[in-house]
Amino acid sequence: MSLYSLVANASLLVQLVMLLLVLASLVSWVMIFQRSRFLRHARKTLDKFEEQFWSGIDLSQLYVEINARINPNSGVENIFGAGLKEYTRLRSRIASDADAIINGVQRVMRVALAREEEKLEKHLSFLATVGSISPYVGLFGTVWGIMNSFRGLANVQQATLATVAPGISEALVATAMGLFAAIPAVIAYNRYSAEADNLAGRYETFAEEFSSILHRKVHDSQARTSAVPADQASS
Repeated sequence: MSLYSLVANASLLVQLVMLLLVLASLVSWVMIFQRSRFLRHARKTLDKFEEQFWSGIDLSQLYVEINARINPNSGVENIFGAGLKEYTRLRSRIASDADAIINGVQRVMRVALAREEEKLEKHLSFLATVGSISPYVGLFGTVWGIMNSFRGLANVQQATLATVAPGISEALVATAMGLFAAIPAVIAYNRYSAEADNLAGRYETFAEEFSSILHRKVHDSQARTSAVPADQASS
């Protein structure tokens, strides 16, 4: 009646169900640790970047520092870099049209934001699938094992607890494995989806604030440019 003997003596279909649940559990744990590292790094990077951004540093200098430390996981830096790069490119081409410049910058940052949101939500759908399906897969193995156990009672003249208990016990192991795979996956999905939503919201807020800063910057630049000829004419 040890756990190993219950698994070893189970029917082939129940053993396949157990193997599937073990594999799903292992993969989900790998993704849980991977998501934990990724989201923790993204949160630390966002906090550090916002501290630098709002410290009054020059945007061009900040852009150079970001390019010097290439990091594909730093989502907010990718949004900032895409927006400032597009702003510089459009300023050199259509410096007279402030609205066109800002609209172009906003479009580029929306695309960058969508890509970062995809990175934040990566693998979460698998955790949700494991959390929702594993109990039913385990229950299927349990039902099948109990059916085999009761079919075996047909060849026994007197059914006792000793003859029924092993078959039911090995069948219930499948349900236990299903719950073992599902519970951590559900907990991780709820936690990481909430963190991903929080980070995505902070990314979106930064994109809006950065867009407002560039909007003021381009209008101030145009106001100074238009004021220069007037001053020259008066002199």
